[in-house]
Amino acid sequence: MDYLVERIEGHTAILTMNNPPANTWTAQSLQALKAKVLELNANKDIYALVLTGEGNKFFSAGADLKLFSDGDKGNAASMAKHFGEAFETLSQFRGVSIAAINGYAMGGGLEVALACDIRIAETQAVMALPEATVGLLPCAGGTQNLTALVGEGWAKRMILCGERVNAAQALNLRLVEEVVETGEALNAAIALAAKVANQSPSSVTACKTLIQAGRQMPRSQALPIEHELFVGLFDTEDQAEGVNAFLEKRKADWKNR
Repeated sequence: MDYLVERIEGHTAILTMNNPPANTWTAQSLQALKAKVLELNANKDIYALVLTGEGNKFFSAGADLKLFSDGDKGNAASMAKHFGEAFETLSQFRGVSIAAINGYAMGGGLEVALACDIRIAETQAVMALPEATVGLLPCAGGTQNLTALVGEGWAKRMILCGERVNAAQALNLRLVEEVVETGEALNAAIALAAKVANQSPSSVTACKTLIQAGRQMPRSQALPIEHELFVGLFDTEDQAEGVNAFLEKRKADWKNR
C-alpha cells in the first residue's frame, strides 16, 4: 500500500497521506515521509511541497491508538522516534512546505501540519491535540510548535484542556494562514506553491533558515548569521541571475545551485 501518494506539478511536489479511513500514521508511513522529503531535498527542480489527506473528511487523525493499547514502552519509544524524525525532516525541508488541511487534523495529524511552513484550512476543518485525553502527550513537536504559533495560553487550552478549534478560530489564533471553502485547500496550496517558483530557491532556503533560527536563538545571535548568509548568496548562480533578470526585464531562470 502506498501510504504517501506523490505527484509533481511544475516545481511543486504534492504528497497525499493515504491510509483510510482517517489517514492515520504508522511506522511505515512515517519512514516513508522522511525518505520522501530527503529525496525531494536532493531534487533541485522541486521548490515547494504540498501535503494533504486523501478523501474529504480527514487530513489526518494522527497515530492509530491501537499501536499503544498494550502499554509497551519499547514500541512507544520507537514510534516517538519515527514521529520526531519524520516531522523534523519535514520542518527542515529546504523549500516551502504547505499543509492543505482538508478535514480533521488531530494529534499527529495536526503536528505534521505544524511542521509545515504554511497552513491552509478548509472551512469544515477541526484541529486538536487531544493526546492527554487518552493518557498520552504530543511527541512530535506539538507542545513547542503550537505554542510558538498561538502562544502559551491557547496552547494550554488545546493541549491541557483538550479544546478543539474550527477553521475560523484557527485563523483568528494564527494557527492557520488562510481559510478556504470545502474542497479548495489543495488548489489554494498549489497556487501558493507556484508563487515560490518566482523566488530564488537559494534565497528561499537561506531565508527559511533565518526565520526558523529565531526559535532557538536570540535576535542578537541571529542577525550576524543573516549578514553571513546574505554575503554567501553571492557564491550562488541564482544571485547573479536574479539581479540581471530584473535589470534586463525578463523572468529569472533559476539554477538552484
